[in-house]
Amino acid sequence: MSEFKADKIDNEKVRDALNTCTMCGFCKAVCPSFKSIGWDTAVSRGRIILTYGLLSGQLEVDDSVVENMYTCTTCADCVRRCPSNVEIVDVIEMCRSDLVKNGHILPKHKAVADSVLKYNNPYGEERPVADTLGMKPHKAKIGYFAGCTATYREKKIAAASLSILKKLGADFTTLDEVCCGSVLQRIGVDEKETIALMKKNVEAIKSLGVETLVISCSGCYRMFKIEYPKFVEVPFTVLHISEYLAKQDLKLKSLGDVKVTYHDPCHLGRHCKVYDAPREVLKKFPGINFKEMKFNKSASHCCGGGGGVRSAYPEEAKDIAGTRLDEAGFADIVVSTCPFCVANLAASAGDRKVKVIDLTELVDNNL
Repeated sequence: MSEFKADKIDNEKVRDALNTCTMCGFCKAVCPSFKSIGWDTAVSRGRIILTYGLLSGQLEVDDSVVENMYTCTTCADCVRRCPSNVEIVDVIEMCRSDLVKNGHILPKHKAVADSVLKYNNPYGEERPVADTLGMKPHKAKIGYFAGCTATYREKKIAAASLSILKKLGADFTTLDEVCCGSVLQRIGVDEKETIALMKKNVEAIKSLGVETLVISCSGCYRMFKIEYPKFVEVPFTVLHISEYLAKQDLKLKSLGDVKVTYHDPCHLGRHCKVYDAPREVLKKFPGINFKEMKFNKSASHCCGGGGGVRSAYPEEAKDIAGTRLDEAGFADIVVSTCPFCVANLAASAGDRKVKVIDLTELVDNNL
């Protein structure tokens, strides 16, 4: 155990959260990590108590405290369900920031953070994004921001996005992009490092005269829409690629009689309120056999891949994804709009007879 010094934790906000929380258990009913772990310390009301205990000096940091603060996917379903309107995710991320400042960073997360600071991406890849995508940045009205995961791991998503933009005859360019900063912010790394990444990205985009930024990744989109404006000026329109495609006249082939459903990414849906655009794109497929899962849109259940959970606690991430795939058991195809969701759901599918695919891949394959 060790002494904990609070720096980023807002004393008043945590006290208000603790005093406002009625311990009703609504968060418990929807928390994805609780479904996997089963302890109250791994649910929002428990994490508020842990944060207050650290802040007040009544609790010392040990491995169990760190684990319970980092098994949160930051899906914000607890925020949606909270009758007292407690901003629980904010409390958790403040606590994470101070855990890191006090030297309590998980080894997997330290490796990820070190990679971002050294290589500008969390995967230890030495090649810049633009080189990897195979297109040199140039002046254009539309800038395509692939994000680290679609560039280095889920490469089909970036390839499909570029292919669609070419087929549509768009005036677009790739970018000298670096990590958007979401990974560092979710882990709790020093805010100055995240702001430095923000400035690099905005300057690179501005230098090419980009008027509209189109983004593949829901996490990156959330950063540009919600976090970037807090620290830097964003002088261009920001669209998730589903929003861009929803406005296009897409001539798509029929998917046939396969059953299709859609998984709302937490960062695109609950965090940014983008629900309609992906569904409008799916409606463009002639005669599509589409059915919603029981829990959809704002009530969509998390895939388990966010908040740093998959990198540090892969078994918990797999368990959470399994419950979501069970809910989609009627479907032949599960479509999503986030590389993290696609990666975690696909990796957890096992012998289920279901195809998990990003919306851009589905569109490109049938455009």
